[in-house]
Amino acid sequence: MQIEVVKSKIHRVKVTGADLNYIGSITIDEDLMDAANIIRGEKVQIVNNNNGERLETYAIPGPRGSGELTLNGAAARKVAVGDVLILITYAWMSIEEAKSFNPALVFPNEATNLLN
Repeated sequence: MQIEVVKSKIHRVKVTGADLNYIGSITIDEDLMDAANIIRGEKVQIVNNNNGERLETYAIPGPRGSGELTLNGAAARKVAVGDVLILITYAWMSIEEAKSFNPALVFPNEATNLLN
């Protein structure tokens, strides 16, 4: 049996941009992606603490050390610059693997989105 568990989480980051005319995705500072073990194109669940919205899209890397967190395409309508988000990825694994698996949990500086 396989179960889906949290693989990584970036907790409480602020939206820095919303680009409705981009083709889609979420742009994330590549330093944050690396810290959370998120790869280009990986599905990401986005939880908006300001308005309760939940959506899924895929990750693309933004400039390192920029703190960028931009929602692109239709997802841009679900956020406002300054909203606080939680980003979560999941992985499928056996129950035995899940018992010993440790997700990557990242808590960046909420004011800058940078790693402390």
